[in-house]
Amino acid sequence: MAINSISYSGSLFGQAVLNLNNQLTNLSTQLATGEKSTTYSGMGVNEGFAIAARQQLSDISAFGDTITNVNTTISAENTALQSLSSIATSVQNDASTTPQTISSTGQTIGQANAQSEFISMVGILNTQVGDRYIFSGSAINTPSVASSDQILNGNGTQAGLKQLIAERAQADGTTGLGRLVISTPATTGTAPATTTSFSVSEDSAGSPFGLKLSSVSSSLTGATVSGPSGSPASVSFSFGATNPNPGDQVTLNFNLPDGTTSSVTLTASSANPPPSGSFAIGATPAATAANLNSALNTSIGTLANTTLVAASAVVAGNEFFDPSSSATGAVATNQQTPPQAITSATALSGTSPSNSLSASFASGDTITVNGTTISFSATAPTSTSGSPYVINTTSGTVGNLLSAIDSITGSTTPSSINSGAVTINTPSAANFSISASSSTAQNALAALGFSQAAGTATTAAGVTTISAVQPPLRVSSSGSVTGAAAVDQETSPQAITGLTALSGTAPSASLSTGFANGDAITVNGKTITFSNAANSLTGPTYNINPATSTVGNLLSAIDSITGTTTPSSISGGGAVTINTPNAANFSITASSSDPNAQAALAALGFSSASGTATTSAGGTNITANATSLVNGSADTVAWYTGNNSTDPRASANAQVDSGISVQYGVQANEQAIRQQLEGIAVYAAVTESPTATNSPAQAAALSSRITTNLTSQPGQQQISDIQTDLANAQTTMKAASDRQTQTQSVLQNMIDSTETVSTEQVASQILAIQSSLSASYQTTSMLSQLTLTKFLSGGL
Repeated sequence: MAINSISYSGSLFGQAVLNLNNQLTNLSTQLATGEKSTTYSGMGVNEGFAIAARQQLSDISAFGDTITNVNTTISAENTALQSLSSIATSVQNDASTTPQTISSTGQTIGQANAQSEFISMVGILNTQVGDRYIFSGSAINTPSVASSDQILNGNGTQAGLKQLIAERAQADGTTGLGRLVISTPATTGTAPATTTSFSVSEDSAGSPFGLKLSSVSSSLTGATVSGPSGSPASVSFSFGATNPNPGDQVTLNFNLPDGTTSSVTLTASSANPPPSGSFAIGATPAATAANLNSALNTSIGTLANTTLVAASAVVAGNEFFDPSSSATGAVATNQQTPPQAITSATALSGTSPSNSLSASFASGDTITVNGTTISFSATAPTSTSGSPYVINTTSGTVGNLLSAIDSITGSTTPSSINSGAVTINTPSAANFSISASSSTAQNALAALGFSQAAGTATTAAGVTTISAVQPPLRVSSSGSVTGAAAVDQETSPQAITGLTALSGTAPSASLSTGFANGDAITVNGKTITFSNAANSLTGPTYNINPATSTVGNLLSAIDSITGTTTPSSISGGGAVTINTPNAANFSITASSSDPNAQAALAALGFSSASGTATTSAGGTNITANATSLVNGSADTVAWYTGNNSTDPRASANAQVDSGISVQYGVQANEQAIRQQLEGIAVYAAVTESPTATNSPAQAAALSSRITTNLTSQPGQQQISDIQTDLANAQTTMKAASDRQTQTQSVLQNMIDSTETVSTEQVASQILAIQSSLSASYQTTSMLSQLTLTKFLSGGL
């Protein structure tokens, strides 16, 4: 019988030994690596959970990196914001406490310090953290603001803040009276029933420049003081047969361009000389009127050269820095007899004569403001804060309408009325419009001063739309050139009119020296010829027949060339006023080879002697005659160069946890930051004459305004509001980080329990297996020596 060999590995005992050996190998690997297995399949049934947990840990790690980076940015933002607050406080303290002594540089110590602080602010606002500019909103690769030099001094053809302040000061007039006209006292009647009268008047209706008459009060015995009334507004003084008593007073109140008010009070005095702030009671009422007139010239001149200068500088700064804007209509009057400039109390509807609009909103009318409807109803109560917006046509006023508009636009600067001109303010010019849906509503808007003629409305498919002027705002280059009074050739010469003939023989209603066949003049580079051919007043070639044409025909041709929307005119005294939308390019000339044309221009009141018939609007200072503001975006430095978002915080956001994001963007043009930058820039930009009498008072008026403007106002954004938003973002991140730390611990424990081993336990198992293997190997060794003989003999 054959006996097969015994296979060790195939035996049950051998297999058991091999299993123990494999276990020892695996345990040795676990002891060396700390992991259960080198393959996913060896990890066990929970490995799927461990893989998912590992992904969550990766996400948490990424969130942690994001939180670290965002915290770094927010910390830098907070540091910068705190520095801005400190600078503003320092400048405010300087403005309120330093002496108003003007140095040789034309500035006070506080203003000189403000220049350094302004440079520091610009540097802070252009702070970078890593590769991002932190005050530029989402435009992280772009500096947030222009350089301090460009902001103050301009950049080539683009004006800076100093130029805008200078333009505004010039537009406040060159007579030193803030665009007011004080007439010379005139006496009428026969003694003793004589009356001496004079007036204080604004020079232009609806102009945003200069001093604006607000109200007047008087206790002058024997004198009548009335107004302001008319357009432009005027206050009249009339002295009768009785002199005022000592101590009698008259007060004129003025509105200033920056929204503040000021007044001039004069007291009648019998002292000689009269003390400051008073006027002498003369021997006669006429003499007293002359003394009051002189005192008003002095007091208003002081106000115009001190407080007005400061107020204009502040408003010029606002027009340079503020991203909001305004739409200003023409002067509007009510239905009283005679018509008066409208106020906020003017009724939206009513019969004449009354303090109501001449064209009124009617029940059923609607207007749309920025896409929101305002309805006019005869029955529903007025609601100026929405849900819905309704104005009662019976009881509603212009003030109610402006309140509703302000509620819709969200403007922080209430719309206003200045001598009958309505100004609607808006925080976003690009998105601002008012449209009227019916002819009556269109007429009512026109009655408020908003019409195509005013240059503030366009008409499309019968809908009048008013749009705001886009900032920055510049003083309009438009203006006017007014010649000397001109008379005709009648026996008793009369002031010329639009019907006065361009040529003719005396005596007749014609120019004393008329244009003749063959003459020519040049207006803005275009030639107007005078020939016996037919009139051509609208171009492209211009011809006027001097034998049949009038002064009005000539003015029509000039207006066609200039493109003015305000037709040229002739005053009652015969003075021709030529209006132009672009003063810088306006000129009227007559060739030296055409002396007759030169003489004819002189007969119209324009001569080289008056300096108005030569180039550049005859040298007339158009800025000083400006009556409006224009969009200056093309020729003014853009101080803010970052991204402009309606929600600055949302301009930078980061996900810091699953489904949780934080917003931490900041823009240099936010109200709180902008107002500080604006106030300090204006303070640094203004200079005063070191030798002028009014300079210290002018500096004091400016310092007072800067102190106020750098003080946080209720309802306006503050630096601390921005910091609070950033603190909220940090709080959110801190909570997310804490949750992630806890989650990270739980997940790591789950992974460890699934994938790792206890080295102590593995070492214990190895010792046990080693003991088993040792016994197994001894047994194996004994079995390996077993023979058949030994087996049969019963011995090993």
